[in-house]
Amino acid sequence: MPKFGRNGNFAHNASMEGKIVAQNRRARHDYDILETVEAGIQLTGQEVKSCRNGGINLSGAYVSFVSGSPVLKGAKISPYGKASALEGYVPHRDRLLLLQKAQRANLEASSDQKGLAVIPLEVRAGKYVKILLGVGRGRKKYDKRQKIKERGMERKLRRGEEV
Repeated sequence: MPKFGRNGNFAHNASMEGKIVAQNRRARHDYDILETVEAGIQLTGQEVKSCRNGGINLSGAYVSFVSGSPVLKGAKISPYGKASALEGYVPHRDRLLLLQKAQRANLEASSDQKGLAVIPLEVRAGKYVKILLGVGRGRKKYDKRQKIKERGMERKLRRGEEV
């Protein structure tokens, strides 16, 4: 028997739905993304509201493992404007990521491999605030240049210009 939501429609799975509120564009430029995983983030109520309004910045953010638990470091969540000022609120604090045990073990194993890093790619806010993590290998400078040339040639071909 199908499950129904409050509005009478079929209940949807909350994963990968919702609007993209932040993207780490630099990560897609600097890394070749080999694998992606969706994770939850442990946030306070004020941080959730701020994220939904787009008050999160992923530039310079990364994931590290502290005693086997994935932690998001370097992401800035600005305080929610309509809430009263929180004493001692730290926008750059470390935030725990919520993953299943198998996913956590898989990510930790890939981050331990030489040349691979776990980086946040985007944040989506729907029923829950979720983060898309990518396992990536850093690109060299010449790889980045080559990728830019390829994109330019593809663009010209789409327009019908000569290469």
